[in-house]
Amino acid sequence: MIDPRDVTLKAVTHLFRGAFELRRLGARFGRDPDARSAAPQPRYARARAGDAQRRSILFITSDQQRYDALGVNGGSVARTPALDALAAAGVNYQRAHVQSVVCMPSRSTMLTGQHPRTHGVLANGIPLPAAAPSVAELMRAAGYRTALIGKAHFDPHFDPTLSFFENRCAAERRDGPWHGFEHIELATHGPVGGHHYADWLWRNGREHIGGFGGVLTGAPGGDTGAPEVTLNPVPRDRYHTDWVAERARAWLDTLAPDEPFFLWVSFPDPHPPFDPPAVEGRPRVDWRDLPLPRGYPGTPRHAAELLAGRPQHWLDWLEGRFRNPEGGPISFAPARLTEDQVREVNAMIHVENELIDEACQSLVAHLGRRGVEQRTDIFYTSDHGELQGDLGLMFKGPYHVESLLHVPLIWRPAPCADVAPAVVPEPVGHVDLAPTFCRIAGLEVPSWIEGRALPVAAGESGREAVLTTFDSQFAAVGMHLQTVFVDGHIFTRYAPSTRDAGGRFPLYELVWLRGSRIPRYDGSEGELYDCREDPLQFHDRFRDAGKAAIKRRCIEALEALLPPLRDPPLPVAAPT
Repeated sequence: MIDPRDVTLKAVTHLFRGAFELRRLGARFGRDPDARSAAPQPRYARARAGDAQRRSILFITSDQQRYDALGVNGGSVARTPALDALAAAGVNYQRAHVQSVVCMPSRSTMLTGQHPRTHGVLANGIPLPAAAPSVAELMRAAGYRTALIGKAHFDPHFDPTLSFFENRCAAERRDGPWHGFEHIELATHGPVGGHHYADWLWRNGREHIGGFGGVLTGAPGGDTGAPEVTLNPVPRDRYHTDWVAERARAWLDTLAPDEPFFLWVSFPDPHPPFDPPAVEGRPRVDWRDLPLPRGYPGTPRHAAELLAGRPQHWLDWLEGRFRNPEGGPISFAPARLTEDQVREVNAMIHVENELIDEACQSLVAHLGRRGVEQRTDIFYTSDHGELQGDLGLMFKGPYHVESLLHVPLIWRPAPCADVAPAVVPEPVGHVDLAPTFCRIAGLEVPSWIEGRALPVAAGESGREAVLTTFDSQFAAVGMHLQTVFVDGHIFTRYAPSTRDAGGRFPLYELVWLRGSRIPRYDGSEGELYDCREDPLQFHDRFRDAGKAAIKRRCIEALEALLPPLRDPPLPVAAPT
């Protein structure tokens, strides 16, 4: 039987490619079919005397990867020896939280060192302005060579006409400058779009185009009919994980040995679709051998019991009444997941995590071959987590529990810096990355950066709380969450629902609003989880009278950390 979603995916793939060829034709004859292009930037500073002693930075990110994906953080399935070794030799942050649980706000925070409410990318679908602050631009101006290889997602990806620079740059044969990066080679999750990887795959592996899964389609696949699982026959050297690593190594080879660099390597996995090369997927991890995740409730009925007392959109999403357009496929109702489907999704994710680890090992080894590893700081993190069966749910969305908030964060300082290995239990966030990069480069931290440099040992004073916010990209949803982690507790306050904040996309909403019950909150709602007593967040203690003191403390911390909203707000330009 032909799945209509599969037919739609093939049509969309070719639609995007048609738009790509039109863009390329326009660029060939000197016409930019869209006025919105990358802002011109100054010429790059070259290496200066003394640069050979400056520390370089290799910043590696994954997409939608949980804290416990790594062996060093408790993972027991995926083999991650390279990242485990970096953690053992450096600083492993055991309580790193994202500032947003969706891609574009989180990545904008990494680049700017600002909270989403400050830089203005509150949600997916809001382009980061070309003039936004950028730590990459600071590094470039200080004489660093700068590059971004892999997934950027500073522009919306729902862009069938390729109107945003990120999506059309390859069609115009442009590889920078952009947001302070002198060189870019961009990728997403497959052949759809106008990114460099998609173009490369069409030219070097056209026969493999049909093997990839589609993002946010919810199409069933694999052995069990699990959502967005695809047994992809693509050879490993044509898959985006190895492509990103290869292009990063190639860029490093263009540098002189004495040139300091800031290189952001951004892997698109393990974000769905779950479609790693099948030749790797089957023998590495057999879903039939996997136990169910610890956070999986066992049955939809038990999941419903756990979610029944929480704000409305939890149970409504589980049972298909709220279609969660900001986190997963709108055709997906988590209660329909079978145990075997949960196992198969997890198996594919574990394979993707192993491929990322091996790619990281290749990058570290390449630094060694070039003789620069001793003066290179290496960072590793993810933009947000993945529910992965916890509480009976999958994918992501406005659900502030550890599965989505808590991510790996490793800093292996350059060996020449002589920093002792450490484990840091205090809360930190992505907002702290940019000031850390500045300190490594010997730059003054500008006043527009809101984070502070990461500690290199446990016990730094003032590290008591970390902030995460969520603001819906759709005016029709109007949901606003404000969350802090304090003293082992996750506390979330709900602001009153709005109807005038966010974008309006009538055709898109016509699809997902049908049969979807939109939650409305008056500001009295909230959630509270004690992560020490209840590490899986099975029990919401928000209305527990015995937690009144910790609630007061959390509210005080939230008020202290919450920046004002950017005024005026940035417009939502696309559905995702």
